[in-house]
Amino acid sequence: MFRDSRSYTILVIDDNSGDRLLIETYLEEAIKAPKIVEAKNFAEANLILTQSPKYFDTVLLDLSLPDKSGENLIMEILRIAANIPVIVLTGYSDMAFGRKSLSLGISDYLLKDDLNATNLFKSIIYGIERNAASQRIYDSEKRYKELFHLSPIPMWVYEMGNLGFLDVNQAAIKHYGYSKEEFLSMTIRDIRQKEENNFLDNAIETSTSDGEINHLGIFRHLKKNQEIIDVEISSNILDFNGLKAKLVLANDVTQRRRYIEAIEEQNVKLKEISWIQSHVVRAPLARMMGLINMLTEDDDFSDSEKKIFINHIIESGHELDKIIRNISNKTENINIPEK
Repeated sequence: MFRDSRSYTILVIDDNSGDRLLIETYLEEAIKAPKIVEAKNFAEANLILTQSPKYFDTVLLDLSLPDKSGENLIMEILRIAANIPVIVLTGYSDMAFGRKSLSLGISDYLLKDDLNATNLFKSIIYGIERNAASQRIYDSEKRYKELFHLSPIPMWVYEMGNLGFLDVNQAAIKHYGYSKEEFLSMTIRDIRQKEENNFLDNAIETSTSDGEINHLGIFRHLKKNQEIIDVEISSNILDFNGLKAKLVLANDVTQRRRYIEAIEEQNVKLKEISWIQSHVVRAPLARMMGLINMLTEDDDFSDSEKKIFINHIIESGHELDKIIRNISNKTENINIPEK
């Protein structure tokens, strides 16, 4: 028979020395070097498991101990053993009780009369692997919950059938102003303006692929204080406790959009100023330069003619001053908000 070379530490809880010897023989047939710890009653098992709760790979439990037995014994051992797989070994072929034992949370239920090295080893491996798979699922769910609830960006889960909120993270509670209880009594329509319901329906219909992140675009949401915000929505379909649901990430882009709009508005003003400088300013300036050149290059003008030239220069100066003031006013109106 193949013998597993991996290390296994097994607690055998049985008051019958003959049964313990037989169990240990089966273990040594299937495993090269099993580490076996014995307990003859519940009190010993309780002490061993309490002192070393994570030391054992599996527990083999006889149902009839001198100080405890039956369902009560199973419940106590499961409580103390925590996540360690517990395999019940019994001489009683009570299938009804066997099924009940499995429902309580034991890994397997084996009859001592049918026991051999092969089925005992298979049961141990099955229990260990199932426990490891359960732990992986638990760890995955724990990571999801941490990512969800600790995210600084508002997130929620809603049921795709009735659009009701199923869960919501702390960031959403803080940002939107609703309590968790209020959220869970609402639907996603309650945080949207009524005129956007058609956009919402279209977005829901076009994002039905499981496991695929959908970037739905930017929508207008309504906070509890009636403030309207722009949010960029991404979503993914998932199973939430048996319900077809959608996980939504809502990134508030209100300030970013206002910043971009302000920059675009200022760019228009700057282009207008640039056009004024290159076209409107040039006319009075060219006129002034021409009049000044005529006065400086020709000394034959009479005093009355010179006065006319000077009046034209002054008029051009006033016109130029007015244009410059207009440019200055436009410049003062350029006010890009802080991010």
